[in-house]
Amino acid sequence: QLQLVETGGGLVQPGGSLRLSCAASGLAMEHYSIGWFRQILGKEREGISCSSSSGEYRWLDDSVKGRFTISRDNAKNTVYLQMSSLKPEDTAIYTCAAHQADGTPYMCYDPNEYDYWGQGTQVTVSA
Repeated sequence: QLQLVETGGGLVQPGGSLRLSCAASGLAMEHYSIGWFRQILGKEREGISCSSSSGEYRWLDDSVKGRFTISRDNAKNTVYLQMSSLKPEDTAIYTCAAHQADGTPYMCYDPNEYDYWGQGTQVTVSA
């Protein structure tokens, strides 16, 4: 059974840090590009970061660039999103998704490109 599970969310003060994990089971993550998305209440889901299957290519949206970092450990079947200097506007449900890598280019910020999704984890940034 294919499954992605996000952990690491929670309540943090502005300026604080969290590390989200996306653990996969039922698939070999080394064959999948992984994206991180977030959905702020009342808004559409937005792509904020992605990593190619090897981890060689990584993308960060301008809204998080310089504050967030994506990394992966394929041996552990896990992708991480390190979030620092968190702001109240980062409050959202964060979800990871897997795109089967077949060597063709794809728009990693587009949710429609992804095949499997986790349930999400809530991140709340508040004093």
